[in-house]
Amino acid sequence: MNGSAERARSASLQDVARRAGVSGQTVSRVANNSERVADATRHRVLAAMNELGYRPNVAARALRRGAFGSIGVVVFSLDSLGNIGTIGGILTAAAARGYAIELIQAQPALAAGDAVASAVSRLDQDAVDGIIVVIESHLMSSASVGFPAGMPSVLIQSGAGDEHPSVTADQDQGSRLAVEHLLSLGHETVWHIAGPPASRAAELRRRAWQSTLEAAGRAVPHVHVGDWTAESGYRIGRLLAAQPELTALFAANDQMALGAMRAFHERGRAVPAEVSVVGFDDMAEAAYFWPPLTTVRQDFGTAGSLAVSLVVDQIEGRPVAGGVHHVSTALVTRASTAPHPRCPTKDDRS
Repeated sequence: MNGSAERARSASLQDVARRAGVSGQTVSRVANNSERVADATRHRVLAAMNELGYRPNVAARALRRGAFGSIGVVVFSLDSLGNIGTIGGILTAAAARGYAIELIQAQPALAAGDAVASAVSRLDQDAVDGIIVVIESHLMSSASVGFPAGMPSVLIQSGAGDEHPSVTADQDQGSRLAVEHLLSLGHETVWHIAGPPASRAAELRRRAWQSTLEAAGRAVPHVHVGDWTAESGYRIGRLLAAQPELTALFAANDQMALGAMRAFHERGRAVPAEVSVVGFDDMAEAAYFWPPLTTVRQDFGTAGSLAVSLVVDQIEGRPVAGGVHHVSTALVTRASTAPHPRCPTKDDRS
């Protein structure tokens, strides 16, 4: 049979074996990425596969191996900095572990729990070995997901219960670092622009801000609530600029910090000479604000990578603990923070 005749129908494993001059078992090993094949033989088999247009039967291979080599990822939106960074970390980590990713967006027209359940159901019908859901806890609970029985699964940014492993940044740690940094500069207290109360991340940051001030014996100012946007930070910043006692501000994300800094500038409150500002996230543009923003870095890529490790461990039969798996945060100090205006600097004391 010549090459054109072989390509006229779907090439089989035996066709490849004959073309490469090897056994069917050797072709199977190459198709399954087995290391038990010499490099020269592997190259010859791959060349034969390419010449014949051979594609392994994924479903049949999964039945033999018990795995498809694919992970389903459910996400509500790619509009946010966190989700984009998280998906990037998932893609990189999955590729390194030899898994493909099937990305699916939850249907926004449905209630959140139903949207996730629908997306998970669709993935269960596809060739996936495990599922990662990227969603905040105020949109769902682990009980509402309805993961297929026995399906390896991980939630990201959910703060969900103990049934499924969950990955999230250590919001408490990051907020404490921000407040303690400002107090260490001599500021008497720290004001706060919080994110929307429906967001678990925002609520955890607000609680940590308050508890850190209380532990230090400092007054807890009235909290102002934004919606994550620079516009809301600007609007609140215009109000805060009129408070002469305000010398330090912790905003629950970088966008609101940016808006507040513009408002301070317009109202003649210099940053950081009169007001020090700290954000949260360390978005790519934070280093290019003016002044460059001191902020708390969340490593979204690490969160995505950790989620892949947790789901792959389940797929491959290794034990994984339920509950929350935290990703550490870190303070990135830049030029938007300085000592309290009435706190003498080292040069002043010399």
